[in-house]
Amino acid sequence: MAHAPEPAPASGDLGDERPKWNNKAQYLLSCIGFAVGLGNIWRFPYLCQTYGGGAFLIPYVIALVFEGIPLFHVELAIGQRLRKGSIGVWTAISPYLSGLGLGCVTLSFLVSLYYNTILAWVLWYFLNSFQHPLPWSSCPPDLNRTGFVEECQGSSAVSYFWYRQTLNITADINDSGSIQWRLLICLAACWAVVYMCVIRGIETTGKAIYFTASFPYLVLTIFLIRGLTLPGATKGLIYLFTPKMQILQNPRVWLDAATQIFFSLSLAFGGHIAFASYNSPRNDCRKDAVVIALVNSMTSLYASIAVFSILGFKATNSYEHCLDRNILSLINEFDFPEQSISRDDYPAVLMHLTTTQPRRVARLPLKACHLEDFLDKSASGPGLAFIVFTEAVLHMPGAPGWAVLFFGMLFTLGLSSMFGNMEAIITPLLDKGVLPRWVPKEALTGLVCLACFLSATCFTLQSGNYWLEIFDNFAAPLNLLIFAFLEVVGVVYVYGMKRFCDDIAWMTGRRPGPYWWLTWRVISPLLLLTIFVAYVTLLAWKPLSYRAWNPQYELFPSRQEKLYPGWVRAACVLLSLLPVLWVPMAALAQLLTWRKRTWRDRQVRPDTDTH
Repeated sequence: MAHAPEPAPASGDLGDERPKWNNKAQYLLSCIGFAVGLGNIWRFPYLCQTYGGGAFLIPYVIALVFEGIPLFHVELAIGQRLRKGSIGVWTAISPYLSGLGLGCVTLSFLVSLYYNTILAWVLWYFLNSFQHPLPWSSCPPDLNRTGFVEECQGSSAVSYFWYRQTLNITADINDSGSIQWRLLICLAACWAVVYMCVIRGIETTGKAIYFTASFPYLVLTIFLIRGLTLPGATKGLIYLFTPKMQILQNPRVWLDAATQIFFSLSLAFGGHIAFASYNSPRNDCRKDAVVIALVNSMTSLYASIAVFSILGFKATNSYEHCLDRNILSLINEFDFPEQSISRDDYPAVLMHLTTTQPRRVARLPLKACHLEDFLDKSASGPGLAFIVFTEAVLHMPGAPGWAVLFFGMLFTLGLSSMFGNMEAIITPLLDKGVLPRWVPKEALTGLVCLACFLSATCFTLQSGNYWLEIFDNFAAPLNLLIFAFLEVVGVVYVYGMKRFCDDIAWMTGRRPGPYWWLTWRVISPLLLLTIFVAYVTLLAWKPLSYRAWNPQYELFPSRQEKLYPGWVRAACVLLSLLPVLWVPMAALAQLLTWRKRTWRDRQVRPDTDTH
């Protein structure tokens, strides 16, 4: 197809000083590393399992095709064409949209605070994995050395290590507690690693990304091979992917599928715009958008298979232990010979004894053992990594080695996502010339990392986990939906659809077809608007509560459901509105500036007319 007439160069095209990627592989790996994050490992498998396995893939693929890929293409194209960070891009499109760029920077800052704190937790577990036996494999002795710590016995060794020995968590968010120095040191180490990797922008991240983006795939493959050879792996996979089509009638499934693909691709953070701005202007950004989005989704599926093959093994192991305890109780009560009851014979023997001697059976502490109940005990987020998966690793031969691999994979996975978050902050600041030109880039990067570290110290308090959940739940979702909607509307209806298509034709050699302009003009904005309304409605109906770890709770080790106090609810609202407030504030400032300039022109014009 013939090239479209070449548009006038964007202002960013004229500068030869802007860094460029050394090669295409660095750029693709950086985008993949930013998109593929911890959510691919611990949220996508959970959603698949929760919403009927294979059935969840239907709304997920629909959201990918009509929401994820079109929006991703917009970000890569506009960043590559204008060759600026988020603030510069949206200011160039319209000064009234400059607040969108400021909002993206603020949001990336807030997300970086808690995301790197999770990496500090991962680092703590990684360092503790070089022990045999693993420190979360058994309960510690009590002060008298006559038994085990009561809190650990009441829950489990894995939960105790997470909640008490790692977080040392308080029972209420009102009780801040003290700083946990081990976590503070790990947090400082994580920010030092991030700083060393982003110190010179893409010059250093481009080199580090070769390892941080590829290592997780190597470890996932190792876990997949090992997981598929474990007993019970197929049961986990069958449970994960068995489709339950009736669940598609639940609107929440569609909402979670749409938000998952949205957050999984890291849309509307500004990081992809920053990465694309370092590309050659003639790069095929359309192909990049499709390839990266598909790699991201396939990684989620790949990770799900690896994770649930091991969780199937864990569930089978727990199920068999449950049967063995019941069998031992029957053998002791009825004086049967040892090993006289097999697991296969247990149901028939129990039924016979219940029929013939119901009173003696009723006195026994028998538990209901159902494999599905153990498979249901999956978790999302940190619970999957620090409780469920760490317990599964304990049952694998050579547990410390598997723990080192697992937490090493999580660390590199999160680190490559942090590169994108930091670029979303630093690139716009460099473009705007926040510091004088004689101040080196390393100094600005250092100041940003230091500010992030100091701000994130609140997460190392004993109540830090509660606040991290608040940041995770309220800082990003609402703001990202609004920013993505404004992005597609800003490009299509402010920058102009024809102009945008001309730019893409100039960059790629082909004009966008009906699929692209239909999704950009109609489908994606409507889909985003629908998700926004559904999300706000869900928030309005759902009480603002959290689940506290309270050893004094009567249903312990279940976590106690508590409502947030008024001052915390106010903080949740502020956190939800803080980044998006930049949009109306910047638009109002621009309007006032325009009116002031117009008023001055009117004051000057009569004087010039008299001469």
